[in-house]
Amino acid sequence: MISIRDLGVHRGRREVLRGVTVDVAPGEWLGLVGPNGSGKSTLLGAVAGLVPHTGSVRTGSARTGRRRPGATDLALMPQRPAWPEGMTVAEYVLLGRTPHLGWLVRESPHDRRLVAEVLDRLDLARWGGRPVGELSGGEAQRVAIARALAQQAPVLLLDEPTSALDLGMQAAVLDLVQQLRRCDGLSVVAAMHDLGTAARHADRLLLLSAGEVAALGPPQEVLRDDLLSQVYDADLRVHHVDGEPVVLAAPNPRQELR
Repeated sequence: MISIRDLGVHRGRREVLRGVTVDVAPGEWLGLVGPNGSGKSTLLGAVAGLVPHTGSVRTGSARTGRRRPGATDLALMPQRPAWPEGMTVAEYVLLGRTPHLGWLVRESPHDRRLVAEVLDRLDLARWGGRPVGELSGGEAQRVAIARALAQQAPVLLLDEPTSALDLGMQAAVLDLVQQLRRCDGLSVVAAMHDLGTAARHADRLLLLSAGEVAALGPPQEVLRDDLLSQVYDADLRVHHVDGEPVVLAAPNPRQELR
């Protein structure tokens, strides 16, 4: 579905990303993990075409032909969506139809029906007339996902989709994305802060370190004590609770003596 080859990003003289190569299969969830500043958000922006880059990003297959992805191929949910003042939930979700409209073409009854279906599917129909500025954190995340779904793109790019949410709401939002992926066959590329959460939801993890790929593979291969400790510059340990990975800092012997 998405083929990324030797992708690099410069900001002035600083190299933010270099040599990133990865394929994302149809229906796959690829988790982007790594320390703050490792390049996760920049990589999403480059894939979405919002950040100038070297290398290539292509969609399609060898059979159908590969091409640069357009606005109808990728839907990006930013970490902090902009909430236009005075806009309602329904109006905001309708913005997801913009890539499908021609120049100066207004939304059609089909577009409005599709938005109504998306709102109903995500249990947001009762909030259609509510101003987006009045939404709580969890509500806002669901509305942002609704706008992305209204775009009807086969690839969903998520930048820290659960930032600033409590644990219960984090689980609800990620479970929703997982459900949509399985029902619609969406490919998901998500920058995620919590390593355990990323491992529970992603098929593969891409671990970035200072703009380079430090590891790429199934969660059990990437979440290793030695590798994580090196990349995060901390003594980290991977534990398993009820079969689920949890990454914690190793106990400090001096603190244990106290």
